[in-house]
Amino acid sequence: MAVTVLVSVLALLQYLLFGMLVSRARARFGVQAPAIAGHEVFERYFRVQMNTLELLVVFVPALWMASAFVPPLWIALLGLLYLIGRVLYLRGYVAAPSKRGAGFGLSFLPILVLLLIDLVGAVAELVRG
Repeated sequence: MAVTVLVSVLALLQYLLFGMLVSRARARFGVQAPAIAGHEVFERYFRVQMNTLELLVVFVPALWMASAFVPPLWIALLGLLYLIGRVLYLRGYVAAPSKRGAGFGLSFLPILVLLLIDLVGAVAELVRG
């Protein structure tokens, strides 16, 4: 389970890093709190952070549930794909919103696979009794 913990911690640290990038962009582009709009590049950083939060809420529980049905190393590899996808999403979205697709896909697909593992694993357990 240590590898599942490691991936979870990395995902949470990544989210905190994205928050720090938003703070830095806020200062760099003069967007005073509590405003969440005002400069296009700031807004891109902000959207990356918010989209990451939206996915994190599903990713972390799905990761943990899946590790009950599949060896944690395989689950951790899916988690690493998610983390790489988030970095690509950040880089693509900040450069140009039209470039966010590959990063989004690479972070969304592992979540779908984890949820499928969760669903199949839970149904199999119910069937076995």
